[in-house]
Order: sequence, then structure tokens, then C-alpha cells
Amino acid sequence: MSIPSREWLEADGLGGFASGTVAGPRTRRYHALLLTATPTGRMVLVNGFDAWVETKDTRFELSSQWYAPGVLGGHGAENIESFESSPWPTWIFRFPDGTRIQQEIFVIGGAPVTCVVWKLLSGGEAKLTVRPFLSGRDYHSLHHRNPAFRFDAEVGPDRVAWRPYHHVPGVTALHNGTYRHDPHWYLNFLYQAEQERGLDCEEDLATPGTLTWQLADAEADLILATSNDAESVALAQLRQREQQRRGQFPSRLHAAGDAYIVQKIAATGSAGKTIIAGYPWFTDWGRDTFIALRGLCIATGRLAEARDILLAWSATVSDGMVPNRFPDRSGPAEFNSVDASLWYVIAAQDYLNAVHSLGKENQAHEDRQILQEAVTHILEGYSKGTRFGIHLASDGLIAAGEPGVQLTWMDAKVGDWVVTPRIGKPVEIQALWLNALAFAVTFDPRWCRSLELGQRTFRERFWNPDRGCLFDVVDVSHQTGVNDPSLRPNQIFAVGGLPLAILDGEPARQIVATVENRLLTPAGLRSLAPEEPGYVGRYEGGVRQRDGAYHQGTVWPWLMGPFVEAWLRTHGNDATARVQARARFLEPLLAGLYSAGQGHLSEIADGDAPHTPRGCPFQAWSLAEALRLDRDTKV
Repeated sequence: MSIPSREWLEADGLGGFASGTVAGPRTRRYHALLLTATPTGRMVLVNGFDAWVETKDTRFELSSQWYAPGVLGGHGAENIESFESSPWPTWIFRFPDGTRIQQEIFVIGGAPVTCVVWKLLSGGEAKLTVRPFLSGRDYHSLHHRNPAFRFDAEVGPDRVAWRPYHHVPGVTALHNGTYRHDPHWYLNFLYQAEQERGLDCEEDLATPGTLTWQLADAEADLILATSNDAESVALAQLRQREQQRRGQFPSRLHAAGDAYIVQKIAATGSAGKTIIAGYPWFTDWGRDTFIALRGLCIATGRLAEARDILLAWSATVSDGMVPNRFPDRSGPAEFNSVDASLWYVIAAQDYLNAVHSLGKENQAHEDRQILQEAVTHILEGYSKGTRFGIHLASDGLIAAGEPGVQLTWMDAKVGDWVVTPRIGKPVEIQALWLNALAFAVTFDPRWCRSLELGQRTFRERFWNPDRGCLFDVVDVSHQTGVNDPSLRPNQIFAVGGLPLAILDGEPARQIVATVENRLLTPAGLRSLAPEEPGYVGRYEGGVRQRDGAYHQGTVWPWLMGPFVEAWLRTHGNDATARVQARARFLEPLLAGLYSAGQGHLSEIADGDAPHTPRGCPFQAWSLAEALRLDRDTKV
């Protein structure tokens, strides 16, 4: 069995989405037609469908499903003539008798509504039958046959509604076809991507009936919505509205970035905007939000959304820390990151600088005060000491970490095994801290001495003369003078990716050259150089194998942003350098937009060539840094 590697995504702007594979078979538990955000978490309501066409002489399939132990049901993939992902997923199926059918799937921005349209492009008589599959489960879970499922259907003119479980939103299907009630269980769907990852991978789904259309008479329209959001609106109007909304974006890259900016899920707090870290399984994370915000919002001029997000997070500061994660369901925020708070400071600075450059500083005076107060609380919390041993050491650097806890972005953990603990003084944390101080100095001079001491200590302590680059961590495990020389990409933040470069001149050039020679790939930077002990070149296997490889050589596309910025700073940052950087680094990165998540960039890739995309296929900070580079390398 080969696993389809290309996937499509349609996000609704509320945290819900539809997704699947270009080939057709659902390979993840997250692939669904109607997956909606609710106050208690995301729910899968409509998982997918079987679809087939009957012509005068025979029957052809548009869909495909895998069933355990590896049986293919339907051969729709063999009939795909073409696929386009823009402005939304569109397939053309061609059958042996010359019949051609177009299928479109698009989600309505701002509503949990999915539209599916089938149109006969050539051929004569063609009867389309669609059998939807329903569950009504948490999107992380799997569904199995049970007596509690309710197949009842409320049938009305041009609509049918189902309410499988009392505690789950109902589903309404608006259509211009004919519904026939014919309830069945379909058992043992097999999700190959889950199987490959060593996870539960089989599911049972319920199908209450079928919908049929005569395509020779008119196109087949199917609108799937939660019952509370089902409006009797012509599909043509919805299509036109979506075309106009998407047509406002200046590029496909900008349109893709819009998927991650969503109305805040109620379970995570009050109403407002937030950033989804990635699809299909991530929610909003502190670190990811502030890194991604710089590209998704500030670089694209969406300052109103940046403002709303930053002001909302300003209220979450606790003992100098912002949360790194909100659980899917109601529960306490998780404060388990040393860098999320510092990235908040960087994002706030970028936002205020953007406001200033537009001459709107007077209008944002109150916002500036709120953001500066949040920044002050963060710096004071770190200076005094806060959770997990995070504190300002006497040498002016930030020390952090306790056994069993992973605090930096290299945060993989399997059970009690912290793969890259990095306890001590990690290099990028110092770069972030010194940048935060440099920003704070602009409105509060009491931080000047801390900034001067920290910069001096950084230059003295982090340079590794044996390798001509920086140590990854100094004072490892809080042991003075014990340094980690592992060649990792974190040192790039001392030169690029942040407003203040901690190092310049020859040391900066050596760092950039070392990173380029040993860590750079077309897909991003490796998390560990290939010659280092513990390097893993392929991200695959079960949970333990994959998490063990996560930061041990795996490539991270988002790191291309700070690398290119560092490269530009050490190569003159003029028009010639920007043209070279765009051709050498950005264009190869953007070549990956259609290798996994269509129109998006993946979370990670293999460290070894050909650098196969892995992990989350639609990742916010990967795309955000591409947007930032797209802006910064234009001439």
C-alpha cells in the first residue's frame, strides 16, 4: 500500500476545517468534510463519502476508501484526470467512456459550512449517488459501531438533517437532489498515516442514506453544515462570496496564510482572534503564535488582527510567563516554555514598529502602554525568577530548566525521556532575552545595565573557537563552564531573525557560513548537523522513534527565516543580496508548497535528501516565515 502524500485543506476561520488527500482515500483520523470547532473542542461530524456515477452502460467511482487489513474499496483515484488546489480543491474525473465530471469542495469563511459541487463536463446520461459517512466524535478520537448512534433523519424539501448523538451538534445537508433513507454501518476503515505512526488506525462510520442527482439536468449541489448554521442560501451565492473573499489576497501565499488566523475557540478564553499552530492536529500555542504572527499578520499588513492577538495575550502574563498551550477542552493554561514569553516581546516590538512606520502611533498610544506593561512584567518575572528555574543569573544571562522538563522550542518528550533537555543557558534564549532588553530600554532606561552586561557575557561565553561558531548551551545542567558544542541552528538567532543582532563582523560571517555548510537544506535548517552524535536523518517510525528524531537532524522550514535574514546582514543587505537570497533560499523553499499540504509548507522534513516533508502538513510558522522572507527579499 502506498500512502497518498499530497493533502488539501479548507479552513473555516473558526478553528474548524475540511481536509483530505488529493488521491481521495482518507488516511488520517483528521480527514473530514465537516470538522467543526465547538466550545468543548473540535468535533468530526461528517467524515467523508462514497460517490459513484452510473451512465447508460456502466458504473464508475469517484471515491476510494481503505479498509483493514489493506483492502481498497473504490477506484476513484484511477479516474482523476487533474487536480487544482486554488481557489479551492477541484478535481476532474475522466472515465473510459469519455464521461468527465468536475468535483469541487470549499468551506465558507466564518461559518462551519462545507460545499461540494459536481458538474457534468462531457457525456450523456449520468446519475450521481453520494453516501455520506457520519460519526460525531472528538477529532483526536476514533469512532466505533455502537447502539447509541441515531440514524433518524428529518427530511424536508431540499434538505435532510441528522442528530447522531444528543451531546454533539446536528448535521444538516442542503441539496438539490433526492434523499433515500438507507442506514448502514461501514466497518474497519483503515487510516494508513495513523498506522505508519504507530497509532490506532481503524474506525467504523455510520451512513444514514444516499443522495442522488441526474447530472445531465443540472449540477449537483451539497451543502453540509451544523444544524444551527444551515441557511437556505443558493450554492451559487456561496461560491461567489468565497471567490470574492479569496480574490482580495495579493497572492496564493497570502491566501494560505489566512487559514491560520481564526476566531478564538471559546474553550481557550474570551472572543477574539488567535493563530492555529498547524492543521490538522494543533491548536493555538503561545510560542507558535508569536513567531507566526510576525509573518502572518505584521508582514502582510494585518495589523488589526496582530493588535487583537497581542492585547488578548497581554492579560495572560503570570509570574513573567505567558502560557505556551491551552488544552483543547476547558482546563488550566500550561506554562511550560522559557521562550514563548520572549517571543511575545519580539512580536509586540514588531507590531509597534509597524504602527510607527505607518504614522499611526498616536492612535495606538493606549495599546503601546498595555503592551509595554506586559513586556515589563515579563522582564521583571524573569529577573526575579519564575517557574522551572527560569531566572536571571549574575552574569546577565537567563538560566532555565529542571530535570524532566523541556522548556525550549526543542521540546520533544517521550514519557520521562526529554530528548533535548538543554538545561542551562541555551543560545537562542539569550538572543531573545537581549532583544527583549533592547526593546525595553527604548521606554525604560533601567534595563540598560542588564543589556550591557548580558551582551558582554554572551560574546565572552558563547564563542567556540574550536569550531568557529557558537555553543548551543553554556553552563549545561547549571554547571559553570560546562558547554554543549553540538552544531545546531539555534545560534543563528544571534545574527538574524530578531531586531537586534548580538554579533556582527567576522564572528557573524563565520556563524552564517557554518550553518549554511552543515545545516542548510532547500527545505530549511537541520536541527542537528549530520556528523554530530545522535543525528537521525529520517523522521519515521512509532511515537518514540519519531519524537527521538524530532530535533536530532530533522529539518525545520521556519528556521529559513532567521537564516536568510542573517545571510543578508552578513552580505550587505542591498538589492543584489536580496535578489541572490530570493533565488538561492526562498524559491527552493517555496517549491515545497505543493509536495505535501497543497499551497502550504509542512512542519518538518527529513534531514537526509530528498528531504521528504513530514509532520504536520500545514504549519503556521513555516508559512509565516516564508511570507516574511517574501516581503524582505523583494527589490
